Amino acid sequence: MENHQLAQRVRAFRKLKGYTQQELAKELGVSVAVLGSLERGTRRNDPKLLNHIAKTLGISYEELMTFKEE
Repeated sequence: MENHQLAQRVRAFRKLKGYTQQELAKELGVSVAVLGSLERGTRRNDPKLLNHIAKTLGISYEELMTFKEE
């Protein structure tokens, strides 16, 4: 999967769940810069972080990896 596709999924779910970047970064224990770079597709995909994001957003890892924006 390309980084920009995953970046769009992370951003879409974050917004769908009502989190700002600052709020989600705090929940995850990462900096806003880390989350921002992930959402821009400039950060290398880290399965542990992606799994933590999915759990924090109340979705499955598989759902995060396959979500399609309407």
